[in-house]
Amino acid sequence: MGKLGLGVAVGCAVASCAIAAVVVGRRVRSRKQWWKVVTAVDEFEEAASTPVGRLRQVVDAMAVEMHAGLASEGGSKLKMLLTFVDNLPDGSENGIYYALHVGGTNFRILRIQLGGQRSILGHDVERKPIPQHLMTSTSEEFFDFIALSLKDFVERKGDNLQFSQVRGKDLGFTFSFPVKQTSVSSGTLIKWTKGFAIEDMVEKDVVECLQKALSRRGLDMNVAALVNDSVGTLAVGHFLDKDTVAAVVIGTGTNACYLERADAVIKCQGLLTTSGGMVINMEWGNFWSSHLPRTSYDIDLDAESQNPNDQGFEKMISGMYLGDIVRRVIRRMSLESGIFGPLSSKLSKRFVLSTPLMAAMHEDDSPDLSEVAKILEETLDIRDIPLKVRKIVVKVCDVVTRRAARLAAAGIVGILKKIGRDGTGGIAGGRIKGIKSGKMRRTVVAVEGGLYTSYTIFREYLNEAVAEILGEDIAPYVILKVMEDGSGIGAAMLAASNSARSVDTVQVL
Repeated sequence: MGKLGLGVAVGCAVASCAIAAVVVGRRVRSRKQWWKVVTAVDEFEEAASTPVGRLRQVVDAMAVEMHAGLASEGGSKLKMLLTFVDNLPDGSENGIYYALHVGGTNFRILRIQLGGQRSILGHDVERKPIPQHLMTSTSEEFFDFIALSLKDFVERKGDNLQFSQVRGKDLGFTFSFPVKQTSVSSGTLIKWTKGFAIEDMVEKDVVECLQKALSRRGLDMNVAALVNDSVGTLAVGHFLDKDTVAAVVIGTGTNACYLERADAVIKCQGLLTTSGGMVINMEWGNFWSSHLPRTSYDIDLDAESQNPNDQGFEKMISGMYLGDIVRRVIRRMSLESGIFGPLSSKLSKRFVLSTPLMAAMHEDDSPDLSEVAKILEETLDIRDIPLKVRKIVVKVCDVVTRRAARLAAAGIVGILKKIGRDGTGGIAGGRIKGIKSGKMRRTVVAVEGGLYTSYTIFREYLNEAVAEILGEDIAPYVILKVMEDGSGIGAAMLAASNSARSVDTVQVL
């Protein structure tokens, strides 16, 4: 071989080595980036883990905070509010009842016909938008609009009843704003939220405002019950099943209520009810405990929220926040590696990834995770990522969902522990007195909210965790039942169960 040929060969060899070095270097960098991502996900999974031992610590903490909230005002993160509901529907109710649900830019009007024997013979509902100008008008203008809408509904849906035939009909009123309840059918508005700013209504009795508007519009109806969503869900549950003792709402937000002994409400000395019980609105979204598995992503989400250091439990389990936690994890992975391509500006936008979209990615069962790819592209502007990266995204969704569901399950068992229905304390733990075998009482918890009813994996994780915490001996006696429209139907049912009262059955001496 001549010198020229030798030189060419050497040059080719050098070039080949250089190319190989570049390729190897890229592979090494790619592997390093991949392992950074895997490590970040593993660390997140470890920080967010919910082994049954930790869940039982959350159960205990929930029960302790419930005790503290009942003992004194401000004694706990849990407000443990009196609802003045001591008479839940029992299925014997008969007749036609109406309900209003005012909770946002739309409101609903409902009519139900109850036939006794736990039967609902008819159910009509209508949704109406609230004109934007009324959200900042006066209390009279606002409630006149509500009253006129109800009057129109009664005329069209009243089965040809004349107004003389609906005289005295009882109405349930779900008002989903902060209210200080003073009786089963009265409460003063603490403050407006959700874009409302009707200044002359703050610190006024909302039922009195509605009642006056009904009178002005010639509709002789009586507001028999003022309730929130979770209390309405409990009412529906108890109407359908007498063993229902608690209710949980897990949707965009979250809350819980349960039936407590009146003598356990220590902060209201001398509380007397004809039934001996009282429904307590826990406002459990504000629950907090050092046992909750908080991650750096939760800390950042809280710090950037409109209510820092508030609603800590809600920020870990409710539909408002789960999608945004996933977004934060994806953003960190994108910052630390190039596996998602150039950093998308949309990853910095809070709440751009909603929880329904997160659920759709989590439940994508296509071989190539095409739904994951579609949502990442359309929502986060992340394109052309390989299958293994899509699988990592699904894994993140799973970690966030599993933690939320299992913590919600621990909260439910915490309620059962407080009222002695978790089987841990002999007779006080839910066993029927006088039976040697210690037979457990059947216990039903009513559950409502899209996160539980529509998100299959979330529901399965929650149910599995409740059974795991309770153990195989106790779990068969605790039933979680899906309820629908507690905020509407439940309010009408509470109007029915309170309609026959001529005097207030709740007294604080």
